[in-house]
Amino acid sequence: MARLHEYQGKAILAANGFKIPRGRAASTADQAIAVAKELAAGKKAAEVVIKIQAWTTGRAGMGGVAFAKKPADVRGHAAQMLAMKVGQFPVETVLVEEKIDIEREFFLSFAIDDAARAPMIIFAAGGGSGIEERAASTRRIACDVNGGPLDSAVSEAVASSGLSSKPAKQLAESIQKLFAAAKSVEARSLEINPLVLTKDGQFVAADCRITIDDYAVARHPELKIEIAREFDHPPTALERVAYAVEQSDHRGTFYFAQLATAAAKNSKGLVGFHGAGGGGSMMSMDAIVNAGFTIANFTDTSGNPSASKVYRAARIILAQPDLVGYFGSGSGVASQEQYWSAYGLAKAFWELDLDIPAVIRLGGNTEDRAVDILQRMSKLLRAPVEGYRKTDAPAMIAGRFTELVADASGTKWKPRAPRVPKFVKNTSATMLPVKSGRVWIDTAKWSEIRPAVETHSGGLIVDHKGRPASWLPNEEFATKDSELLACDVECRLAGIDGFYLELDIPGLDDLIGGAR
Repeated sequence: MARLHEYQGKAILAANGFKIPRGRAASTADQAIAVAKELAAGKKAAEVVIKIQAWTTGRAGMGGVAFAKKPADVRGHAAQMLAMKVGQFPVETVLVEEKIDIEREFFLSFAIDDAARAPMIIFAAGGGSGIEERAASTRRIACDVNGGPLDSAVSEAVASSGLSSKPAKQLAESIQKLFAAAKSVEARSLEINPLVLTKDGQFVAADCRITIDDYAVARHPELKIEIAREFDHPPTALERVAYAVEQSDHRGTFYFAQLATAAAKNSKGLVGFHGAGGGGSMMSMDAIVNAGFTIANFTDTSGNPSASKVYRAARIILAQPDLVGYFGSGSGVASQEQYWSAYGLAKAFWELDLDIPAVIRLGGNTEDRAVDILQRMSKLLRAPVEGYRKTDAPAMIAGRFTELVADASGTKWKPRAPRVPKFVKNTSATMLPVKSGRVWIDTAKWSEIRPAVETHSGGLIVDHKGRPASWLPNEEFATKDSELLACDVECRLAGIDGFYLELDIPGLDDLIGGAR
């Protein structure tokens, strides 16, 4: 589920009739002071609250909430918060808004009840921290998908609050507005904690958390959600590159999320993780963490992905600095043809001249062929690449990975641009366009590369009077990048520099600062 920050959620609430505190978001200390001055204009005193905008609980306990009575006091708080990290990711925005005079607090939450297959609103006559421990005092308000909260359930919930008639009416209206706000953006959940009754008798949404259903994101461009996924931090530049790859190629699954940018204290090092299949990937992550490593990222390529998709995933993983190794392991019973994944990995490892150890478990169909590809490619690299099968337990290969990292004596990965075969610049090189890339063939060496190309291209490229030619329609040829990638790797393994598949990954080279 895609998350929204508090200030974004409050804008949605305001559009649906809720009162929200005056204020706005700021990304610098100067902007925060400007907001505070606006709030203080025409007033003798205007105390403000400054809050980090981060997807975490317990903000106050980590120094992410502060109060300031003067605009001048805001600078220090904002500067300190914008220098904070939540987990290992920086705080990019703070919310500066007026302090509210609170009389009472309430808890109001909308969610989809999976068991009932219907929306549900939860209300409690008391909000703030610790609401989870006060579950017995909550009221569940059933909702009709189209009509909203049931009147009888709303009345019962409001009656339990002990409010007089005027605020009770406002509270009932707030419950109705909550449903309308959630429905307007197809929210999976919407929580106001606390919904406060001010000393002057107004209900105000003092805090807000919203998640949007992944499948609804495309229907709401106004929300400006970059990635339809539940991260615990704003998308990083590398996650944006990965998401663009996923959206441009739907052959199989590709999921990439950064988890850490530095190894934990007493860790054996930062590891690039590449899984295949949810359950197997989780078990493999546990194995490498139990071996004492810090996982830099979670990546999953499953559902029979193309070789080019696996290649791009590997390139993105290896765009992260300071890795001590590359650990790939997922399901042991995958139905996908694992040799395609092996080809994708082999190509990425060669192009980047891998100098940190890699341990890859590709259990499932054609696992023997997959292991063979990785073993042959390992001979061309500066660091060992070892392939394993479904009978090899994740804990065992994590142990082997530990040994290889120890043998590497502290070598850490430095991201780099991929190397390109020299023949690409030759006048004898022929270029053929393919999906998101191009194929280069050295026609002067056609007789040498012909066996490997004709064997592995699936009939896409055959000899035509001594020269390579595509005998299928161009549009079909252009989409067969997995077969063409296999030709690339097999020619490389045969020691022939005459066939190269160049695959674009928009934005990646800019991030690593390397030009080809």
